Amino acid sequence: MNGKMTAAVLYGKEDVKIERVPIPRVGDGEVLVKVQVALTCGTDLKVYQRGYHARMIVPPALFGHELAGVIEEVGPGVRAFKKGMRVVALNSAPCQMCFYCSKHQANLCEDLLFNNGAYAEYIRIPRRIVEINMLAIPPDVSYEEAAMVEPLACVLRGLHETGVEIGDTVTVVGGGPIGLMFVQVAKAVGCNVISVVKRDAQVQAAKHMGAHDVVQITKVKDPVEAVRMLSPEKRGSDVVIEAVGRPEAWEMAIDMVRKGGTVNFFGGCASGTKVQLDTNRLHYSEVTLKATFHHTPETVRRAFALIAEKKIRSTDYITGEAPLSRLQQVFHHMLNRNGDIKTAIIPGH
Repeated sequence: MNGKMTAAVLYGKEDVKIERVPIPRVGDGEVLVKVQVALTCGTDLKVYQRGYHARMIVPPALFGHELAGVIEEVGPGVRAFKKGMRVVALNSAPCQMCFYCSKHQANLCEDLLFNNGAYAEYIRIPRRIVEINMLAIPPDVSYEEAAMVEPLACVLRGLHETGVEIGDTVTVVGGGPIGLMFVQVAKAVGCNVISVVKRDAQVQAAKHMGAHDVVQITKVKDPVEAVRMLSPEKRGSDVVIEAVGRPEAWEMAIDMVRKGGTVNFFGGCASGTKVQLDTNRLHYSEVTLKATFHHTPETVRRAFALIAEKKIRSTDYITGEAPLSRLQQVFHHMLNRNGDIKTAIIPGH
């Protein structure tokens, strides 16, 4: 295919322009997908705010990474996919050969191939993603539902790596889409969930997702104390997941966990930030601190199965839709932290 398409181009901090750019050409093993829906997310908002992403994007660049669409064209050598197939293509794929891939840590792959450019009419999917992390969408699954696979795969991996057990008290700090997804999945696996949020709209959302208790930090004197009071025998939470990405939230999370408990720093903070640790408490209370980043081909498939089984519904997260031409306004709206969780961006409108 030749010709031009409409796409969002990131030029720098809070600087996105909707432009006509060449439609990408596909090479060996690659496919061109006509984007049906691209979902906004916290990572894209951070990229918009900062004007770059250390691991993924150097402006000027196309961006956006949660998408689903229809195959428009297949390059030479593509066998598993045909033109017209509905697919979800993930935002990365590991090499499957390096040290980390051999250690079942494909998310830390030395040559993790990222792909961005979902906020556009078409996106080129590189060969490695086509082979490893592109999935055909079943007929009864919508594009919006399928596009949820990326964040859900990250959440499933986070929960699995944290080692939650049925009956655990799990505190989730953060009421954005990722925080709410942790609440929903932790509840589904049999945990008792305490949600720590900031805004009024998030209180209702967290309850809707299955939080047993909600602590709104603007309504209590001490959120840490509030969580401890809600935990069994006031000893603290078995597991605390930080899904905000601010150093003060990381520190708060450490103070909410019980002796022998685990904290997962899931939210990525701005580079260069540091947190302070109470060494005595960590040592004598045997607290485990860990972080999880990204997803693996295995968790992608587990997430996709949950979506296909309608266990996770996009309607719980997608609060509206907008044409690609309004992307800048959507991000501005997100910066003001309104009640919207995710917006479905529909190119070609």
